[in-house]
Amino acid sequence: MSLVRRAPLRVVFAALVATLLSALTVAPAHAAAYRYWGFYQLADGAWAFAQKGPDQTVPKDGSVDGWRFAVADEASTRYPRAVMTFDQVCGSTPAEAGKKRVGLVVDFGRPADAADNATPPAPKALCAVVAADATSSAVLALAGDVRVEKGLVCGVDGYPTSDCGGAVKEVSPEAKAADQPVTIAAPAASPTAAATTPAATATDVAAAPASGTSGGSVAAYVIAGLVLLALVAYLLVRSRSRARRDV
Repeated sequence: MSLVRRAPLRVVFAALVATLLSALTVAPAHAAAYRYWGFYQLADGAWAFAQKGPDQTVPKDGSVDGWRFAVADEASTRYPRAVMTFDQVCGSTPAEAGKKRVGLVVDFGRPADAADNATPPAPKALCAVVAADATSSAVLALAGDVRVEKGLVCGVDGYPTSDCGGAVKEVSPEAKAADQPVTIAAPAASPTAAATTPAATATDVAAAPASGTSGGSVAAYVIAGLVLLALVAYLLVRSRSRARRDV
């Protein structure tokens, strides 16, 4: 094969490799940390991300919702620091006809999670007695005033007073530190939703930074690697084929 014929092939190959490497190098830069309220549900004795926003989630009788305010990025998850079963939260609350009982755990996070290192309220738990078709938004409303902006839960029971799911440019070492378990006392009283539940529709703000998860980044690397290998194999076969024709 002559140099004239080889040149375009090498140029294309170099361009493809450069593009793939550039994409892989830039991808992690999209990872960002956010300060937000995350919405969780208790499943098999552990917290798990809710699959839908609180206004679209209708918890069953006997279930437990959890909320946690924290700073987290795509590579980390901040669950409520206490796992409380339904019996622990609602065991002393009698069932009511036509209503359901839903446990609620609210963790306001650590001072390191706050924008100004403010001392957050102590975590709390309550047993919400609500209508059978009540959503998790209605359950959360019993914990106190819920501040909602653009469909996102921004504040619970007055905390925090400002900001809403904002990006955090630099996460402090204290905020990166592992969580320490906390103890939450079982609720003494069980609030019941009034006939008119405060309007608190919301979409889980955790969905904002979840647009590209760490798992998605790994998948992108694998796919890019396979594409690169396929290109190399194809170009080698093509080069050998042309070489035979030129002999």
